[in-house]
Amino acid sequence: MTVKRPAPGELEPIETASRDEIAALQLARLRTTLQRAYENVPHYRKAFDAKGVHPDDLKSLADLSKFPFTVKSDLRDNYPFGMFAVPREKVARIHASSGTTGKPTVVGYTLQDIDTWADLVARSIRAAGGRPGDMVHVSYGYGLFTGGLGAHYGAERAGCTVIPMSGGQTEKQVQLIQDFKPNIIMVTPSYMQVIIEQFERQGLDAKDSSLKVGIFGAEPWTEAMRRDIEARAGIDAVDIYGLSEVMGPGVASECVESKDGPVIWEDHFYPEIIDPETGELKADGEEGELVFTSLSKEAMPIVRYRTRDLTRLLPPTSRSFRRMGKIVGRSDDMMIIRGVNVFPTQVEEIVLAHQALSGLYQVHVSRADKLDQVEIHCELKPADVASADRAAIGDWLQHRVKTLIGISTRVVVHGPDEMERTQTGKARRVIDTRPR
Repeated sequence: MTVKRPAPGELEPIETASRDEIAALQLARLRTTLQRAYENVPHYRKAFDAKGVHPDDLKSLADLSKFPFTVKSDLRDNYPFGMFAVPREKVARIHASSGTTGKPTVVGYTLQDIDTWADLVARSIRAAGGRPGDMVHVSYGYGLFTGGLGAHYGAERAGCTVIPMSGGQTEKQVQLIQDFKPNIIMVTPSYMQVIIEQFERQGLDAKDSSLKVGIFGAEPWTEAMRRDIEARAGIDAVDIYGLSEVMGPGVASECVESKDGPVIWEDHFYPEIIDPETGELKADGEEGELVFTSLSKEAMPIVRYRTRDLTRLLPPTSRSFRRMGKIVGRSDDMMIIRGVNVFPTQVEEIVLAHQALSGLYQVHVSRADKLDQVEIHCELKPADVASADRAAIGDWLQHRVKTLIGISTRVVVHGPDEMERTQTGKARRVIDTRPR
C-alpha cells in the first residue's frame, strides 16, 4: 500500500485531528497492542493473569490503568528475545542499551516498525523546521544505541541529505560542518557544547556556521542549556525525546515555532503520568513519572512502561497532540543527600547562570564518617581564564547551591579542557561512590 507523505511544511491530517478522533484511534490501536502482547509474549500473559485482567477488559482508555506496569528489569529478566511478539526470524533489526548496570535491554523491530520509526523521526524533523533537501549532520552514536540509525532513517525519510558522522572525532566534526555546510545537527546537547568549544578552540565562531537548527535529545537538558547553546551557536535548539524500550528518538519532539515542550506523537504512543511512589495516575499538568504504552509496534509491544523520567503532560498548542514538559530529572537519577532530593539538572541551571563557566560540570558524591560529601566540578570558559577569580566563583556557586538546593558543597573550578568530555553519547554528570 502506498502511504501519502505530507508535502514540505504540511502537517499530517492526524496532527490536526480532533481529540475525539485521536482518542478513537488510540483505543482501537491499544486493544490490538494488548491482544498482541497477551497472545505472543509469555511475560505479558503471566503479568496480566496475575493482575486478573484480560485485553477484553479494555472498554475505554481509562481502563488501561487496570493493567500492570512494565519496568526495565522485566526486559533484562527476559533477555535476550523473550519480550518479542513475533518469531525472531521476522525481526529485521535489533538494538540494545549499553548494559552498564547489568544485562543490556534488547529491543527488536520488524520492517514495518522501522518504517513507522522513520516516519515519526521525519515528522519530528519537519516539526523542527527541516525540509526536503536540507543537509542533516548526525552526531548521535551509531550501532546498538538507537540514536544514530533512528535519526539517519528519519532524515532520509524527510527527504534530507544525511551526513552519518556519528560521535567522537570532534575536530573532524567541525571540519565537516565547515566544509559540507549542513543546516541541521542531531546530537546530544552535552556533545553539542563540546563541538561549540572546538569551534572556539580553532578561533572560529560557531554562530558563523551554516547550522540553523539543532535537534537535541538522549539526555535531560535545561532551559539554561538551551539558552547557552542558542547564544553560542546562533541556532534554534529543539528537544526530541525517545527511549529504546519504547522505540528510540522520535517518540515526541518540539515544534520550532513554539519550543514549548516536545509534542507526543499520540497516534503511536499513549502517555500516562503516575506518582512514582504509589503508581497512582496523576492528572494532566501534575508532575510525576512518565509511562508509555506503544500503539503500533509489532516486534516488541510495550505496555505501561515506566520510563523513570519526571515530567508533566501539557495541553496541545501547535498540533492536536498533548505535549510533555521538560524532563526535570529521572526518578532513578535523583540523589538523596543528607535528606535532600537533588537532581543533576538543578546543578546545571546554577552552573550555566555564571557567565565565566562553561556548561560542563560533574557532581561527585562520597561518604565519610557516615556523612554525605558533595563536590561540584566545573570549568572556566577559555576567554575568562585570565580574569576569573576561581575562589570567588567557587564561593558564589557554593552559596547558590546552598540557597537554591539546600545542600553544602565543595566546589572545584577547573581551567579549560581539564574536565572529562563526552565523545560518543551522554555526559556523565554524577559520580556517586557511596556504599550501596
